Amino acid sequence: MKGFHFTKFDADSDGKSKFQQLLDLFMQLLTYTSGDVGEAMQWMNELDKQYQLTDNEYGMGDFIDELKEKGYLTENNERGEIKITPKTEQAIRRSSLEEIFGKLKKTKQGDHKTYKPGQGDELNSETRQFQFGDRLEQIDFTESIRNAQINHGIDNFQMQEDDLSIRETDYKSQTSTVLMIDISHSMILYGEDRITPAKKVAMALSELIKTRYPKDTLDIVVFGNDAWPIEVKDLPYLQVGPYHTNTVAGLELAMDILRRRKNPNKQIFMITDGKPTCLKIGKRYYKNSFGLDRKVVNRCINLAAQCKKLKIPITTFMIATDPYLQKFVQEFTEMNNGKAFFASLDKLGAFIFKDFESGKRKTVY
Repeated sequence: MKGFHFTKFDADSDGKSKFQQLLDLFMQLLTYTSGDVGEAMQWMNELDKQYQLTDNEYGMGDFIDELKEKGYLTENNERGEIKITPKTEQAIRRSSLEEIFGKLKKTKQGDHKTYKPGQGDELNSETRQFQFGDRLEQIDFTESIRNAQINHGIDNFQMQEDDLSIRETDYKSQTSTVLMIDISHSMILYGEDRITPAKKVAMALSELIKTRYPKDTLDIVVFGNDAWPIEVKDLPYLQVGPYHTNTVAGLELAMDILRRRKNPNKQIFMITDGKPTCLKIGKRYYKNSFGLDRKVVNRCINLAAQCKKLKIPITTFMIATDPYLQKFVQEFTEMNNGKAFFASLDKLGAFIFKDFESGKRKTVY
């Protein structure tokens, strides 16, 4: 008979096995290394030397073997390559969700419901008397029969219009969101890593929508000199390139995607350092990195106005503090009647999640 196995209590382990503790760290490093397993393992070894992450019973080699056994890594013996698997990609998204969403304070908000009763898919406890125009499927027949028995008696049973009760349903809003991520070179300038927090937020938001709001849609657009859509599975590998910032191309692609979505509620989230520097005119790129070029800025402002006409609010999460850039973002936001958050990197996730969740409680008519 197998008995209980007692081990020494480790206050820092939170009850997790050695493998799980190392896995959590490994997932974080994979985000920073854009999915490069070799670089992440080099960091793991360096951290192990400095902080003694492993011991004589469980070494880093054991951890790598267990990663392979449990399907987190796949090895190509012919090329000598080790890559992460779809299971790891999902684990990174889940880790980002727990890291960001777990920091938010619990509130009664953010359940995707509106305050307006009406046609929907979730019954609530409220009933009311039948009114002209109510549909047959809204009638609560159990309550209506009960009313008829009380009003007319059991022996002379009859049901009249006054006996009918309507069961209300809560309308659940469905939202189509496009998340725009700036991958221009300025996102890593001056020794500040702005792209990794942006990736974490995108992965966390995609995991939240997939698991909690499956009827919503999330499209991810990256923009540099050009703009193109990427899949959720591509997020861990996203890197900044030697690009300028073609915000116009990103907005145009986001608007094109949302035009094809059938949901009445649409929105754009844009993570950027706030400085558009590029336009594509025909086959030529018009670029100007010095200050704010009015030719580029005017195109951005015009698109903000177009989005307003299409009832597509733009929420800008700006991760730079330059006063002249903040002024541009304010002008852009006022033209769209959207919102802007001047977010520090460590608060970026909280800003986006709170705004996303609170927006679900609003009704778009």
